[in-house]
Amino acid sequence: MKKLALAGTALAVLFGGSAMAADLAVRPPPPVYRPVPVVVPIFTWTGCYVGGNGGGVWVDKDYTLTTAAVGLVGYGPFVPVGSGLGSHTASGGIGGLQAGCNYQAGGFVVGIQGDYDWMSASASHTDPFLVGTSLSSTSKSLASVTGRVGYAWDRFLGYVKAGGAWEKDDYTIVGPPAFLAADGVTVIPFGTATASETRGGWTVGVGAEYAFTNWLTGFVEYDYYGFGTKTVNFVAPAAPFGFANIDIKENKNVVKVGLNVKFGPGFGW
Repeated sequence: MKKLALAGTALAVLFGGSAMAADLAVRPPPPVYRPVPVVVPIFTWTGCYVGGNGGGVWVDKDYTLTTAAVGLVGYGPFVPVGSGLGSHTASGGIGGLQAGCNYQAGGFVVGIQGDYDWMSASASHTDPFLVGTSLSSTSKSLASVTGRVGYAWDRFLGYVKAGGAWEKDDYTIVGPPAFLAADGVTVIPFGTATASETRGGWTVGVGAEYAFTNWLTGFVEYDYYGFGTKTVNFVAPAAPFGFANIDIKENKNVVKVGLNVKFGPGFGW
């Protein structure tokens, strides 16, 4: 009996171990957990922005006499109407603010931008007809609203722009304290004549912009401004009825660099 019991126990152990081994053989391996891949967002120029800029400006002024009273700088008695009164180029610094919005489709980017800049560009020249008389100008501010069209290579954007522009200038004509009238006897007081104007024009430009981060971009830009010819009225308070109307033709060249803070898709650090 003992032998039979031992044999039965051995058989039970044998078959039980085989069953357990079979269970282990078919059991699936534990799952392997891998980290979720990080999705890197593609940069887009779509969005709006605000920023600041600074640079240099060159202003060309060309003067032509149109009408004059006898009392102003001797233009009436001594200088024929239609005479060129000379020209000068004023240069100085420029700085201001800009804001706009862009939309990107594929590599193409379209947008609209407005900017306003303060500047101080002054110059003068000597009148070619009247000894001791100088004509000077000071450009004070410049603004524009433009459309932009460009193409982007990821974070680099090249663009052209065009639109309307506005500017403000002050003028001064300084002559001797007095002039001798055409009769050779009458002394006409003069001193200083002044004028100021705000005029509209157009602008075209070209630039390049680079996105340092998803929210900060920097640009460099060249702009040409055409303001045409406008008649400016000069008045000399010291001279009775002293005035002159002078046609002044003007254009500006501007080079500036700046930074923009971008809002929209991908905004953030």
